[in-house]
Amino acid sequence: MLADSRKENNNQSKLKPRDWCLPLLLPDCFSCSPDGSILARDSSVVGNVDMGTPSVLWNVAKKCFTVGVISLTVSDLFASIVPVRGASMSPTFNPKTNSLLDSLSDDRVLVEKLCLRKYKFSHGDVIVFCSPDNHKEKHIKRIVGLPGDWVGTIYDVVHIPEGHCWVEGDNSASSLDSRSFGPVPLGLVKGRVTHILWPPHRVSSIERKTSRNRVSPS
Repeated sequence: MLADSRKENNNQSKLKPRDWCLPLLLPDCFSCSPDGSILARDSSVVGNVDMGTPSVLWNVAKKCFTVGVISLTVSDLFASIVPVRGASMSPTFNPKTNSLLDSLSDDRVLVEKLCLRKYKFSHGDVIVFCSPDNHKEKHIKRIVGLPGDWVGTIYDVVHIPEGHCWVEGDNSASSLDSRSFGPVPLGLVKGRVTHILWPPHRVSSIERKTSRNRVSPS
């Protein structure tokens, strides 16, 4: 009995204070054995492991950090997924229907950013851009006119200067666009919308719609 008691004390003495927290922090992974050692759920003894080396939690934290950095890099350089708010681009995005699914979920769209390298856009592209009036606000609209074009509006014909584009919402009655703030500098464009990714029943690519009857090239 004395020998067993000494053995138990030796096992417990090998455990560092933070080792005793494992069953509390990760109850699904670790538990306490009758002799006081820490057991993993696969019954392997952890009491003899030097917890001074990177622990399971540290490894998980490093992996999560690495994945986060990679995700942010990919998002910043190549593409991102953004929600569409409001009805200014209806029926292309957030169509007004009686469907319960449509009323509960805004569209999520894929925005590719490779187009920004040389600012190559076409008439009918749907883009994400910062508002010329408030750069913290982002809008999603469709390109109607490109640099050098003449765009007809209700009140006038507007010439689009170099380095700018004319954008409008598909739902013109509910859209704040170039008719209000004028041509948008291409430097404010953050990417081109290529696909609807959510909700699942609306997954599709984005169709280019043009207004050739309102646009005259230079």
